[in-house]
Amino acid sequence: MIQDVSQPRVTASSESSRIATELASRRTGMSFQRTRMSADRTLMSVIRTSLSLMAFGFTIAQFFSRLADSGGAPAARSFGTALLLLGVLMLALGILENVRFIVSLRATRIEMTADGLIHGQSAFPPSLVLVTALLLLLVGLIAITSMVFHVGPF
Repeated sequence: MIQDVSQPRVTASSESSRIATELASRRTGMSFQRTRMSADRTLMSVIRTSLSLMAFGFTIAQFFSRLADSGGAPAARSFGTALLLLGVLMLALGILENVRFIVSLRATRIEMTADGLIHGQSAFPPSLVLVTALLLLLVGLIAITSMVFHVGPF
């Protein structure tokens, strides 16, 4: 923890205006962490929805692919592929929006720290939700490639 040496540390015996300012600064700093966690929760809901679309589309496509092999309707396979593509597109857009928001949030936090409005001592760690979303996007892209070009295990 970095202390400003020009000002003595704020304690319970400090004057009330300094205590109020310190508490406001700490609450504002914590609000950045809460906002980041909220962005992660939003990305998790995008992951959940897009993963459902991808799984449902993949299942439909595989079911009707097997059915088409035995003389069934091949048009329904395209519907499954479209759902899979929609899920991947939704996930990609959710990732881009999350990254854009987090970059903006970090820039605001850096600016407020430089202005001395918050301490900025707590870390702003990388998001494991974002890493998971990127891996799921890769799996979705592999599934689409496999289905469209008829290569790989699918």
